[in-house]
Amino acid sequence: MKYMVIEQFKSGDSGAVYERFHKNGRMLPEGLSYLDSWVDLNSGRCFQLMETENPQLFDTWIACWSDLVQFEVIPVVTSAEAAQQGPK
Repeated sequence: MKYMVIEQFKSGDSGAVYERFHKNGRMLPEGLSYLDSWVDLNSGRCFQLMETENPQLFDTWIACWSDLVQFEVIPVVTSAEAAQQGPK
């Protein structure tokens, strides 16, 4: 399953986030995969596309970053997959 993770940098400051990233990497638990990301240059947000079969792994990962970032984790499907599923 794919997830869109919206990260809001606390205090709007990405500097501490990138510093920790360069020192420790993403710190993803095994079974949680990073696919791609985009950064909103105006509001201090990052949008990460991630994948896992065990969404509880997000708790472990978020614990590594929650002092610097607020998270919203949203399950997503592609537009093509949504079209195949039909209306809800």
